[in-house]
Amino acid sequence: MILHTLIDYDTLRIIWWALIGIILGAYAITDGFDLGTGMLLPFVAKTDTERRIVINTVGPVWEGNQVWLILGGGAIFAAWPALYAVSFSGFYLAMFILLAALIVRPVAFKYRSKEESPRWRSRWDAALCITGFVPALIFGVAMGNVLLGVPFRLEPQTMRIFYDGTLLGLLNPFALLCGLVGVAMMLMQGASWITVKTEGLVWERARYYGMGASLATLILYALGGVALWLFVEGYQITSPIVTDGPSNPVLKTVVTHQAAWFSNYAAHPWTLVFPALGLGGALLAGLSLLASKEKLAFGFSSLAIAGILINMGVVTFPFMLPSSIDLNASLTVWDASSSHFTLFTMLVATAIFLPLILIYTLWVYRVMTGKVRHTDFNDKNRHAY
Repeated sequence: MILHTLIDYDTLRIIWWALIGIILGAYAITDGFDLGTGMLLPFVAKTDTERRIVINTVGPVWEGNQVWLILGGGAIFAAWPALYAVSFSGFYLAMFILLAALIVRPVAFKYRSKEESPRWRSRWDAALCITGFVPALIFGVAMGNVLLGVPFRLEPQTMRIFYDGTLLGLLNPFALLCGLVGVAMMLMQGASWITVKTEGLVWERARYYGMGASLATLILYALGGVALWLFVEGYQITSPIVTDGPSNPVLKTVVTHQAAWFSNYAAHPWTLVFPALGLGGALLAGLSLLASKEKLAFGFSSLAIAGILINMGVVTFPFMLPSSIDLNASLTVWDASSSHFTLFTMLVATAIFLPLILIYTLWVYRVMTGKVRHTDFNDKNRHAY
């Protein structure tokens, strides 16, 4: 018996759909707080020492947090090659801007304290703020465009991809609203993290901004749901669905109609728990900050992000990237994956290495627990930004 047949092809596709969601969720929760910390840097810290404190709250972990993004990109490339090809070619300019921000960001961390000049340091502080804002906005805009559909088509004979959109076309009102949700989420997560890791005036300012970001997340996410219901046509497969067949996106029939994205709620009412987690988590994060319960606030903020991202997957399932100009070419869980053997081999490798990554990550956070204080910068034996 061939080993990879131990797990059905359709089951493997569902497993990898879930794993991609877990990886991207881990990135949003972990790198989300250091993106949010960067955005908040000029606002919660007024003196150079305060800004060093804020930077060093994420100093030991920000590089490790980005491993999840690399892992996610690699997993999409191997498990969902069609999705990788369409998204990275269609969103090329947006990806370029995103990568430029992610390249400048580590330079800002490393070079910020190399000179004593206030002008030098203020410029790198501004760079950290901007490079925290840009990825949060772009990720949110990308999610909005997934819900709207992306203007691509596939040539049936060769499966060549043709993208007919532009960068400005991605910046439509609904996608920008989703982008603002992403920014608000990261601000909420960053502010919660800063309150966990600091004290004094920095803590107080972060608490204030965190309450505002929590309220903004709640309102913007609710507005996004209303806009999705009223103004966005969802996608639905009308032909028989083959869950264990070969990956060929053009063998199905797809239609659009109002509120189609909400059909999964009707079929599985229990999935309503996920938007409730998004809204409730944001509300409880704000209330926890109001009550000065910073660790609780960070937990609820992370819960809100998880709920919002899981809900995105639930709403769009089984679609992974709909096409707005060639409906039948839309990529789904059932027709955009790698082969049965590839998915199984990747699953074996993931079962070995993902727990090791999780264990190491938890160990690092355990070692780096505690608050960052002014006195930490007086000890020359300590390494600090």
